[in-house]
Amino acid sequence: MEITWLGHSCFLIKGKEKTIITDPCHPDLGYRLGEPEADIVTMSHFHPGHSYIEGVANEPKQIKRPGEYEIGGIFITGVATFHDDKKGELKGKNTIYVIEIDGITLCHLGDLGHPLGPQLVEEIGDIDILFLPTGEVSTIPVDTAVEIVRQLEPPIVIPMHYKTEAFNGEFSPVDKFLDKMRIRELEAKPKLSITSSSLPTPTQTVVLNYSKP
Repeated sequence: MEITWLGHSCFLIKGKEKTIITDPCHPDLGYRLGEPEADIVTMSHFHPGHSYIEGVANEPKQIKRPGEYEIGGIFITGVATFHDDKKGELKGKNTIYVIEIDGITLCHLGDLGHPLGPQLVEEIGDIDILFLPTGEVSTIPVDTAVEIVRQLEPPIVIPMHYKTEAFNGEFSPVDKFLDKMRIRELEAKPKLSITSSSLPTPTQTVVLNYSKP
């Protein structure tokens, strides 16, 4: 499997048979997707920064809400959550996606806006790779992000949804999360290539460079 970060919360996940794109973002955010092709697109909520389906080629299957899905041997579970800590009263709903592909289980938190209680931890289950929002604005505080890593104990954590040179909003930089995790001198990678047999122990954080097309 090969994972490339296209900016914000958008990742291109290339499996052996299928390609998935998560939360495609509108170019107004500063990121350019370059019209990548995909078989499946997941959207955590319907804000332009997370649901720009027009930016994806190949007329992919769209998954937009909680539920269980099976597409070409890929199993996806959408878990209902909220975009804020007031049960959606402020910003609405959010969907976490748990994706099983090539023997690896991925978890994309979208714009999760609250801590994970025991029931949600159980629903998510055992995962291998966690896509974690760490920029704080419009999603969880960085302390909550660190706590979620402790709760889920994934072999790999990939930060997302943080301030970059391409997107200079009010988000926190990824360094704030890395400091809280006591990680020093971490070199960003252009992409992550991983197999089920090469997953690390204990948890490792992988920072990906924004891949401009």
